[in-house]
Amino acid sequence: MRKLASALIALSVCALAAVPASPASATSLTCRRTLGPGEHTISVPFQGRDFPVTVYVPARARPADRLPAILNLHGTQSTGAGQLAYSNMKQAADADHYLVLAPSGALPAAGGFAWNVPGVVTPPPGARDDIAFLGRVITTATSELCVDRTRIYGTGYSGGGRMISAFACQRPQRLAAIAPVAGLRAGRPDPADPTRPDPASCSPARPVPVIAFHGRQDTTNPYEGGGSEYWRYSVPAALHRWTELNHYRARPRATPLTSGVTRISYGRNAVLYAIANGGHTWPGRPIDNGNGPVTHEIDANRLMWRFFSGRS
Repeated sequence: MRKLASALIALSVCALAAVPASPASATSLTCRRTLGPGEHTISVPFQGRDFPVTVYVPARARPADRLPAILNLHGTQSTGAGQLAYSNMKQAADADHYLVLAPSGALPAAGGFAWNVPGVVTPPPGARDDIAFLGRVITTATSELCVDRTRIYGTGYSGGGRMISAFACQRPQRLAAIAPVAGLRAGRPDPADPTRPDPASCSPARPVPVIAFHGRQDTTNPYEGGGSEYWRYSVPAALHRWTELNHYRARPRATPLTSGVTRISYGRNAVLYAIANGGHTWPGRPIDNGNGPVTHEIDANRLMWRFFSGRS
């Protein structure tokens, strides 16, 4: 009888081990973050190389806290550390208690890097696959930085906005929501009609809530479309396509918030802040970057976190 009981216990343990952990159970596992509050650089291994990634741990974070995280992607010719500073996200992370992941792109560009966005650039032979790389950044953060994998969100500025949009198209299960700034896309322009997204280039397997911010005076990624070959269709067309991808059929509702900002929404899961007095800039940032006017009528960090935290 003792041998039979031991065998049954062993079988039960094996059966439990064979069952994949649910997000909830994975989140509840104990962890211990070795990095204290502040800005750090971690090393992320990918395809035989180690890549530095800037991270920010919020003030008052305890080593065992499972924190939510925002993947924050830089614009072309910048870096992860540069984006962390440009977006002014340290202060926001301290206030709302989340961790920031700020990697750098694969392609050298002036003094910084650009992202290898699928369908946008023709990368040199052997260029890093940035979709797969960002997946590795998230995996590393989950295991080494005590990040809650059910509360990982994405944002990005300009080329980083295009990159986080592409990542959501191809890896929707890795992000709970996205918030592109001056860079919302829903796939490449359709070769047959560049004024709309190509449906074949973005077909996520699950809905991804979207909040976006875009200046109507943006001359780099024009609000109404046009510009570079990778841009072409308008920002409202991109938002509309995400509502289709998210299986939402409501009509857009435009709500003026201030004299210069209008909130355009398709329900609660697809929202655009259109900024009449905004350039190619990050709303609410203390200092402009020379790419047109910066609105201080709204704060992108505060609004995106409110949107994100409603989808925990």
